[in-house]
Amino acid sequence: MSETPSDQINPIGQNLIGLSREELTAELAKLGEKPFRAKQLWHWIYHRGVSDFTEMTTLGKGLRDKLMENYVVARPEIVTEQRSKDGTRKWLLRTADGNEIESVYIPEEDRGAMCVSSQVGCTLTCTFCHTGTQKLVRNLTPAEIVGQFMVGRDSYGEWPSPKDGRMLSNIVMMGMGEPLFNTDNVIKALKIIMDGDGLALSKRRITLSTSGVVPEIKRIGEELGCGLAISLHAVTDELRDVLVPINRKYPIADLLDACRAYPVASNARRITFEYVMLKGINDSAAEARELARLLKGIPAKINLIPFNKWPGAAYDCSPTPNIQRFSTILNDLGLSAPIRVPRGRDILAACGQLKSESLRAHKAKLSQADALPA
Repeated sequence: MSETPSDQINPIGQNLIGLSREELTAELAKLGEKPFRAKQLWHWIYHRGVSDFTEMTTLGKGLRDKLMENYVVARPEIVTEQRSKDGTRKWLLRTADGNEIESVYIPEEDRGAMCVSSQVGCTLTCTFCHTGTQKLVRNLTPAEIVGQFMVGRDSYGEWPSPKDGRMLSNIVMMGMGEPLFNTDNVIKALKIIMDGDGLALSKRRITLSTSGVVPEIKRIGEELGCGLAISLHAVTDELRDVLVPINRKYPIADLLDACRAYPVASNARRITFEYVMLKGINDSAAEARELARLLKGIPAKINLIPFNKWPGAAYDCSPTPNIQRFSTILNDLGLSAPIRVPRGRDILAACGQLKSESLRAHKAKLSQADALPA
């Protein structure tokens, strides 16, 4: 897996976004400043959303000048912002090294969730997922993960960081990539987002989705205590090996054992199991009953996801009556199994549809270079 140090990603100056409180304090100590300055700077960056040092008026001019000489407060660059007819927003974002990622805001009536990416591309090759057709380029840094949420805050004007009435009320780590193949950076980023003196998003409003990297699941519960979502999508190893190939390494039984041991799981904080509905593949009544059997003893909620078609997809969405039957069977067996309403389909922002244009842009650059005279 590609690892890229943050100082190589941002050559114009070290980005202060993504640093822990301790790291921020250490940077200011290099400038001869006392620890309380780090607290002030943290407030300006994460509570007020300010990126221009000249606007940080509680800092002396000398310190502001030194900060401008050595550091930046930089979100990923917005390449495009698309708005769906249902209110969903999708951003194509460019990192400092020229890679591109996508983030999505999914609105509800008076709030909504920011769907955040953890990698450029993806290594999992899940056959029903558009993102899985894009090869992994590298992990995202904490700055790039936190920066996605800050881009959403910028778009909705939610600065200073509001306590109540937020439109960006939740985060779901369900964007591009597998978060648990980038665990260290994801944990660091989410701890920054959860910090009460800054972005101040409660751990109860954060859900991390994994395709089943079993060894990392317990750590997420212990260090973050956030919600857990599992991309399950099949009730047999034979089928899941095809749909979610990581299953060959971590089969269903091992995955569900890790879920049973998840530290913060309870009836009040159930684990979400995501199940994409594929016509004639995994949508039979027998599979619904087997799913209920498998999840016995786990505080569980099942999100039934109508398959979102993307160009070149080999699958079709289950007919609505089949999805409704599947949901009814699970409900009758005592499980909550709502059918997710697809959002942002018209801008390819729905579940399983994310794929940035990074590779296409890279290929275009190579083609242009090849066309130049020697």
